[in-house]
Amino acid sequence: MIPFIVPIIAGIIGIGTGNALIGGVKIKESDDILREIKARNEENLNRFNNLNQETINIMDKLGILEVETLKKFNEFSQLIEKIHNKPLFKEYKKEEINLPDFQLDKINEVAVAASAVLAGISGATLGTIGGIAASGAVTSVVMALGIASTGTAISSLSGIAATNATLAVLGGGTLAAGGGGVALGNILLSSVAVGVAVLVTGVVFNIVSHKISDDANKAKQEVNESERIININCEYLNELKIAASEYINCMTIVRDKYMEKFEYIYNVVNNIGKVNWYDFTDTEKIETENLVLLVSLLYKMCQVNLVNKTVNDGEVNSVNYKDIKDSINSANAVLNEL
Repeated sequence: MIPFIVPIIAGIIGIGTGNALIGGVKIKESDDILREIKARNEENLNRFNNLNQETINIMDKLGILEVETLKKFNEFSQLIEKIHNKPLFKEYKKEEINLPDFQLDKINEVAVAASAVLAGISGATLGTIGGIAASGAVTSVVMALGIASTGTAISSLSGIAATNATLAVLGGGTLAAGGGGVALGNILLSSVAVGVAVLVTGVVFNIVSHKISDDANKAKQEVNESERIININCEYLNELKIAASEYINCMTIVRDKYMEKFEYIYNVVNNIGKVNWYDFTDTEKIETENLVLLVSLLYKMCQVNLVNKTVNDGEVNSVNYKDIKDSINSANAVLNEL
């Protein structure tokens, strides 16, 4: 009997060994797939993180440019107020291009607010001032000219008091949604979720791949979904980065031209000593009018919100191409007139 049993046992052992080998191969294949999926997931997250960082840096650059420009209006206001008997500067209209009426009180308001914002923005979260640009710098900083908690208008305060009151309205250096929502520019990149700046990307989403399943098929589905979300956001971020860069280039040209005209009129008023409009030469009058025109243009450019914010949570914002294009066209038209 024994001679017959031995081959049977050996066969059973052989089958068991074969199954073990097959199982081992499958486990190795599954492990290889999981490693590949995790590497792909990490690559996706890094791609998103890098582009998000680049975009926020560009938006911050634009935000600083806009707010600093608005702050410079304070010097302009002081200069223009020294000129007596000056005319009421007309609204600029040409074809479909309209610039707002020149209103010195609004220029003063936004200059005060911009100064207060800049005074407290140095320690703010990355992306904060970029969020200001995304939603329109004029609108954002003018929010600071609301009423402080004491009931006193911020515009009537000065120094540290004005800065503190302004930052309180702005939510501690950032614009807060609904009086205390998610801070602008607050980037949350963690193993649990990937959060993006509210006004920069307009969506806070959970990346399911932070906890990749041990099941290879399920893990692949999770990473595919994460990749889909990341691709949508990366496409938007890239569009916003390009649009913001173009806007920076255009606005820098306009501001440089403004500074050129400002220095010319500053010399006429403060160094030559002409403070009566009737004493100005024709050239000086034209240059003064051009200076006012450039202020109106810059004011309008700083009103543009680069981002159309989505109404629904979980959706991605869009780039405000229409207003950006209209603003750049207005800038080019004005520059061609000078």
